Amino acid sequence: MKAFDTAIAETSEAIAGPWRRPHQMLHTQVYDSHASIHDDATAQKLGFQGGTIEGPTHFSQFAPLCASVWGDAWFETGCISAHYRNPSFAGEEVQAIMARPAAGARQCAIQMVKRDGTEVLRGTASVGSDKTPTALDQRLTELKPLADPVILRDIKVGMRTGRQTVRMDLDQNMGELYPFSLADKLKVITEPSPFYADAGNPWGRQIIPIEMLSVLFQYMAREDRLPVRGPAVGLFADQEIRLLRGPLFAGEDYQTEREVVALSGSRRTESLWVRTTVFASDNLPVATMLLNLASIKDSYASYGQEHAELYA
Repeated sequence: MKAFDTAIAETSEAIAGPWRRPHQMLHTQVYDSHASIHDDATAQKLGFQGGTIEGPTHFSQFAPLCASVWGDAWFETGCISAHYRNPSFAGEEVQAIMARPAAGARQCAIQMVKRDGTEVLRGTASVGSDKTPTALDQRLTELKPLADPVILRDIKVGMRTGRQTVRMDLDQNMGELYPFSLADKLKVITEPSPFYADAGNPWGRQIIPIEMLSVLFQYMAREDRLPVRGPAVGLFADQEIRLLRGPLFAGEDYQTEREVVALSGSRRTESLWVRTTVFASDNLPVATMLLNLASIKDSYASYGQEHAELYA
């Protein structure tokens, strides 16, 4: 069984997938009891043209490229490590591009672009467990420290959460954060695969697409949440999903725990970097996710007042 029928274009320098228009599935997402950056009205108030496509949605377009280079190993030990550069919106076409790998290479540069050349994301795709730094490994060494925190003032690097059980059944609505099911996603996913649709694959079970691993790993984030001040609108600014002993399967219980690994800041945001470790029933890790959740200062109603009180 072939994993993908996606057409792949090749040049001397890169391989690329087709132009795609990813579906927006988070119009009704609720976070901190308010609409999220994926809601048109909320996004427009913050200066965006509309609700943004959630970042990991784009990971699916890289899967056929990675599978074409690394085969089934991609589904077992694959990793996408990405810095989100610019948002994309419903109806826009985007293309996944991967640097042509050298013989035996286990890591390649990736980017996603719009028709006008705007870069949506850049990073690395890799396979295996060697110690070659990923895009976000490198980025963590270059962060601008968070000065004068307001939204994240109660957060400390090293904070951990307790374990939570997560599961993704085919028809399970994934809650207010992700108000759709795996079955809903598979109807509109940019790169369909028989590996996602049934058990007729090398592992004998229905596997979860890499973009939906983000949904699974964040499913219980509200219950084990860290003491972030709010309500404030957040967005994914950087994200890495790494499989250690994949793939992960629909209809199976996993456990997640989270650790704060860094805090950083910019003129507009305060950023919380959290690494989620995912465990299987044998209590051993099967995957990790590094996520930079950037809270937008202007979306926190009392930001200016509290900043003045804290740092006058």
